[in-house]
Amino acid sequence: MALRFEVLGRFNRARAAQLTLPHFVCQTPLFMPVGTQGTIKGLTNDQLEEIGCQIILGNTYHLALRPTSELLDELGGLHSFMKWPRALLTDSGGFQMVSLLHLADITEKGVTFQSPIDGKPMLLTPEESIQIQNRVGADIIMALDDVVKTTITGPRIEEAMYRTLRWIDRCVAAHKRPNEQNLFGIVQGGLDPVLRDICVRGLVERNLPGYAIGGLSGGEDKDSFWRVVAQCTAALPEDKPRYVMGVGYPLDIVVCSALGADMYDCVYPTRTARFGTALVPEGVLKLKHQAMADDTRPIDPSCSCMVCKNFSRAYIHCLVTKDAMGSQLLSYHNLYYMMKVHTSIFVDFQGPTNA
Repeated sequence: MALRFEVLGRFNRARAAQLTLPHFVCQTPLFMPVGTQGTIKGLTNDQLEEIGCQIILGNTYHLALRPTSELLDELGGLHSFMKWPRALLTDSGGFQMVSLLHLADITEKGVTFQSPIDGKPMLLTPEESIQIQNRVGADIIMALDDVVKTTITGPRIEEAMYRTLRWIDRCVAAHKRPNEQNLFGIVQGGLDPVLRDICVRGLVERNLPGYAIGGLSGGEDKDSFWRVVAQCTAALPEDKPRYVMGVGYPLDIVVCSALGADMYDCVYPTRTARFGTALVPEGVLKLKHQAMADDTRPIDPSCSCMVCKNFSRAYIHCLVTKDAMGSQLLSYHNLYYMMKVHTSIFVDFQGPTNA
């Protein structure tokens, strides 16, 4: 195991903790921006450090296609390749079963994808996923799981959950760098509390370094989403990090943190920035709207980020309609906003431990 997890403060089920990884000491709860192929679009590593980013997420499926894990291994891993001094997490490629389902065929052996680059078939097995991630060299690597949308019902949900448990053993056996990289298992089971409980218990028996709650944010209603998170966090070990995958809305993060989760990732803050939308305490601000054209206020008067200190809504309105710099400035602001949300949660929860 290549991590240390220390709870520093607790309020009911919520907790603030220190997560020590090979490349960085992180404070949780934390948000991880998604850098699919080793970059957060439009932002430099210096800017990411400046706003307090602790872990960047990379995508195994895309990295394996380009630049290839073999090249990354030759060049010293993804940290060296992208010159990122802090922590990295790579997903397993399992999410592409849902997002690229028209290109994928799922069997017990693994997932066969049709490459979006050249159309050739690419078999991703649990063993191959781990081998790729071992070469990429992230601090946290994810087990390949069988992912289905939560809106699907019937025997496919149960099949995917039991396959996820079978695949975790293949992932553990294939993992060659347990003293340098932390393999997290992923809880599946859809919205079925019985299946979720079976999966949690099965993964906890494997005594993994950390655990993720997967298969959510796929169209289910909020009550069902929060119920699954509450069930899983209550059953997962107190002394291990808990990661809710694919969650990026600020409200969801606050609720999940109150339920005892520690880590989150999502493309939402940067993707919505590229559409000209800023995150603000009241919700969102659409900078493309004509009403912004002569608005001299900053995006968020209460925000101390570089963008809000220097630029008006009117200026950014001009950029988002014509220039890539607009989405870059909004990406900076939105990620700064997300980091401040987590910093506030950490400060609120830190202190004397309360049962």
